[in-house]
Amino acid sequence: MSRPHRVGVAWYSPEHYDGLRRGLADGVNLPETYEAWRMSAEQVEREVSRSGVDVVRVPLELAAFTAWCERTGSVSDGASRARYVAERLEAQAGA
Repeated sequence: MSRPHRVGVAWYSPEHYDGLRRGLADGVNLPETYEAWRMSAEQVEREVSRSGVDVVRVPLELAAFTAWCERTGSVSDGASRARYVAERLEAQAGA
C-alpha cells in the first residue's frame, strides 16, 4: 500500500473549542484547552510533513459535523472525524 501524498487534519477554531469538546462523543479525550490542543496538533503536522506528506487543515464546525454524523449514522468520535475530514479533503480536491 502506498503512502498518501496528502492528508487532512481536523482543525478547530479557538472560539468554538469548548463547545466542540462538550458536543463530541469523545470530547473529554481532547486536551482541556485550545492552546494545548493546538500545540499538539501542530506537532503532529510537523512530524507528518517531515515524512513528505502534505498536511491540510480542514475546519471542523460542530453543526456541520453533527449533521454529517446523523446523515451517515456515525458516532461523533475520532474515527468519524477522520472519515469526515477525508471526505471534505476529497471534495476540495474535486472542486
